[in-house]
Amino acid sequence: QVRLVESGGGLVQAGGSLRLSCAASGGTFSSYAMGWFRQAPGKERELVAAISRGGRTVYADSVKGRFTISRDNAKFMMYLQMNNLTPEDTAIYYCAARPSSSVVEVTTAAYNYWGQGIQVTVSS
Repeated sequence: QVRLVESGGGLVQAGGSLRLSCAASGGTFSSYAMGWFRQAPGKERELVAAISRGGRTVYADSVKGRFTISRDNAKFMMYLQMNNLTPEDTAIYYCAARPSSSVVEVTTAAYNYWGQGIQVTVSS
């Protein structure tokens, strides 16, 4: 069983930065496709960024150039560096994992495991 725990969220002013972390336990992290998703009130959960086990990345258009996804397989960790945040980035952010995948997974249906989510609030 895979367990995912997010950390690093909080309240920040527009233009500020946050770094989210996702700690994974169970299984073979280096074989997982990983992703960050977010869900704002009244909206569907959407992809923010995803990374394959080989390090290939995909970003939502809305975060390109501002967010960076990365992973450290030795530490069983994934990160999301978020810069130049705007109020539109306010949402609950989720970490997700799909074991034994060699590609970048971009849909919610592709992921088997999810963290509990963490709030990110950007004030104007």
